[in-house]
Amino acid sequence: MDLTYTAQELAFRDEVREFCKARLPDDIRRKVLDHRHLEKGDWMRWQDILAECGWLVGHWPKQFGGLGWTPTEQHIFDEETAAAGAPRLMPFGLNMVAPVIMAFGSPWQKDHYLARIRENKDWWCQGYSEPGSGSDLASLKTKAVRQGDHYVVNGQKTWTTLAQYADMIFCLVRTNTEARKQEGISFLLIDMRTPGVEVRPIIMLDEGHEVNEVWFDNVKVPIENLVGEENKGWTYAKYLLGHERTGIAGVGAAKRELHTLKEIAAKERRNGRPLAQDPVFAGKIAQVELELMALEMTVMRVLSARTKAPGPEASILKIKGTEIQQTISELMMEAVGPYALAFDPHWTRLEHMKEAPGPEYAAPLAGHYFNLRKTTIYGGSNEIQRNIIAQMVLGL
Repeated sequence: MDLTYTAQELAFRDEVREFCKARLPDDIRRKVLDHRHLEKGDWMRWQDILAECGWLVGHWPKQFGGLGWTPTEQHIFDEETAAAGAPRLMPFGLNMVAPVIMAFGSPWQKDHYLARIRENKDWWCQGYSEPGSGSDLASLKTKAVRQGDHYVVNGQKTWTTLAQYADMIFCLVRTNTEARKQEGISFLLIDMRTPGVEVRPIIMLDEGHEVNEVWFDNVKVPIENLVGEENKGWTYAKYLLGHERTGIAGVGAAKRELHTLKEIAAKERRNGRPLAQDPVFAGKIAQVELELMALEMTVMRVLSARTKAPGPEASILKIKGTEIQQTISELMMEAVGPYALAFDPHWTRLEHMKEAPGPEYAAPLAGHYFNLRKTTIYGGSNEIQRNIIAQMVLGL
């Protein structure tokens, strides 16, 4: 694989950089670069800006209203927007349910839902995990019973990211209790405003409201919101998870965070000299930088070779990507020392950042560290990913 960019790709990189300089709102940029709290409006404002010029779905095929970016162009876009301090694009609609609808959805679903995602009109969330059905997702119990022209859904989903903002949820439900557990699951698209849908917050260790429980009490879902065939949802779920795990690698954001780590290490002093000059700490930075470089090359190899949905190689990207994210956050905590202990969610808001003890960049780092503990769990825990690699790559 040729890792050098072509003249056309370099021109595209420059275009993305100039776009971010001109169009990314400064208040959003500051929040992202300083690890501050983001509101729904911050994400929506940036995605509206991208939707105006078609860049929100630049990676989609042209037949579905995208620009047909190559994998390399998508990588450049992700890296440059992350480096500029843009919020990550909410993946649930753009990169998770959209590919499923493109591959398995009805003509009406493609026309209706893809247009709304493309225009940033719907915020989606993911209804997969349940109490007792996380890593063993196929054991899920949320039930959908067909009654005439609709399904009636009852059950509970958990760890549903940002469901408090969502307009729609794509949901795995059990439609056959007699079949083998993987064969009795269907894939439904459910309007979150439907009577009987209730969102209950789960407050995390960093005291943020990012995940939720979602309860379904006799929720009526039209038959036309079934994706593909009834009882074939496990196939669609695996297809979606491949796209999710590839995206979780987060190379662009990790490179931005590594740059921030180096800046912090240059500012913090130990024994009269910058921490960056301490050979032990500098060695830790060098190690994670090497691993990130290797991950980036692996991502590019996977993307450039891909002619179908991501396979077990996505598990490799998920494992290394999340481990690198956590390592960088740990080194940031180590760099600022005791100032990392003084965490208060109040200080993650721009208007209160000057109230924190120590340097302003230190105040949010403990919350950032706590939040990233989840990355090796969501999208299929890293232990499960190792099982997938052992079985499907190594043949063990």
